[in-house]
Amino acid sequence: MAAEIIHPNTQDTTEDPVDAVFALHRGGKMEVRATVPVRDADDLSLAYTPGVARVCTAIAEQPELVNDYTWKSNTVAVVTDGTAVLGLGDIGPEASLPVMEGKAILFKQFGGVDAVPIALACTGVDEIVETVVRLAPSFGGVNLEDISAPRCFEIERRLQDALDIPIFHDDQHGTAIVTTAALWNAAKVTGREISSLRAVISGAGAAGIAIAKMLVAAGIGDVAVCDRKGVVHEGRGDLTDVKAEIAALTNRTGVEGSLADALNGADVFIGVSGGTVPEDVVATMAEGCFVFAMANPTPEIHPEVAHKYAAVVATGRSDFPNQINNVLAFPGIFAGALSVRATRITEGMKLAAAKALAGVVADELTPQKVIPSPFDERVAPAVTKAVAEAARAEGVARR
Repeated sequence: MAAEIIHPNTQDTTEDPVDAVFALHRGGKMEVRATVPVRDADDLSLAYTPGVARVCTAIAEQPELVNDYTWKSNTVAVVTDGTAVLGLGDIGPEASLPVMEGKAILFKQFGGVDAVPIALACTGVDEIVETVVRLAPSFGGVNLEDISAPRCFEIERRLQDALDIPIFHDDQHGTAIVTTAALWNAAKVTGREISSLRAVISGAGAAGIAIAKMLVAAGIGDVAVCDRKGVVHEGRGDLTDVKAEIAALTNRTGVEGSLADALNGADVFIGVSGGTVPEDVVATMAEGCFVFAMANPTPEIHPEVAHKYAAVVATGRSDFPNQINNVLAFPGIFAGALSVRATRITEGMKLAAAKALAGVVADELTPQKVIPSPFDERVAPAVTKAVAEAARAEGVARR
C-alpha cells in the first residue's frame, strides 16, 4: 500500500518529517539570480540595450564567442520526460520537477555548474531528440535524467550524434562510474585485483547495462547481467538489441539460468533492480565476496544479512557506510567537460572519473570506506581535473 501523503496545510505536524519535506520544497528549491548589478541607467545600458547589441553582433560574427559572453559555457540542461523517476516509475513531467530541481542544486553546490530543470511533455524518442536539439543553443551540456530504458539508450546516442556538446545520461553513466570506483577500492582493500573477480548484476536497465560495460572496460574478470528472466546470454531468443549487445560483451563463463544460479560462487553482487535476494542465495557466493545492494530505499540484500557473508558491503542509502551516490560523479564530470569545452563525454573520460574518485580515499581505505562521502570536498576537484585531462588526451577538448 502506498504511504499516505499529508499536505502540510492540512494539519499542524511540526515534528513530522513529511511535513518538513513539504516545507523545504514550498516555492521550489532554486531561483535565478543576476551576476551583474542593474542599479541605474548606466548599468541598464550595459546589461541590456544598447550595450547588449554589441555583444550580440560579435557573437553573430564569431559564434564561438557565445561561450565567453553568455552563461552557455557553464550551464547544463537537466532533461527528463518523467518516465523513470527514482523508484516511483512513470509519474509524469510535473511530478518529476522536484527531482530535477534537486539535481540542479547539486550541480551548483558540488560542481559550481549552473543547471536548469526541463521536464518535457512528450515521451517519443523522435520528439525528445528534436526538442533537446532545438533547446541546445542555450546550454553547454545536457544531463538526461529519469528516462526509461530502452529509449534512454537511443535518445542519448542520437543526441550525441546531433550535437557537439556533452550528452550524459546520469542514470547510466553516473551509477557506473561510482560503482566502478567503489569496486576498485573494495578489491584493493581486500588485496585483490579487479581482473580476478566475477560479478553478477541484478538489473538489465539503464544502470545495469552501463555498469556492465564499464566493468568490462575496467578489466573485470567476468560479469553476468540478469533481468527478470534470468541471465542475459547469447542463447536467449528474447533479447532486445541492447541486451543482445551486452550478452556479446559479458558472461565469458557461459553461466545460464536464474540470478541464484549466477550468484553461486560469484565474487560480487551488484543490485540495481529492487526485489530481495534470499539469504540462502547470498550464502552461496564466494568467501570474502562484495555486496553492492543499491536499490533505494530497500536494498536487495539488507546490510545486516550481507555482512554475514561479504567482506565489503555498499548500498544506495546515506544511513549505511559506502553509499553509491551519483552526486560523487556528475558535478565533477560536467565541470571538467565544460572547463575544456568538450564536444562529448568519452569512455576514457568516464574511466578517468572513476579512477580519480577511487583515488580520493586510496590512502584511507577500510571495508567501511571504499568510496568518499558526497560531502568530501576533495571529490569534485579531483574528478573535474581528471575529466578535463582525459578530454584533452582523447582529442575532444576545444581549449
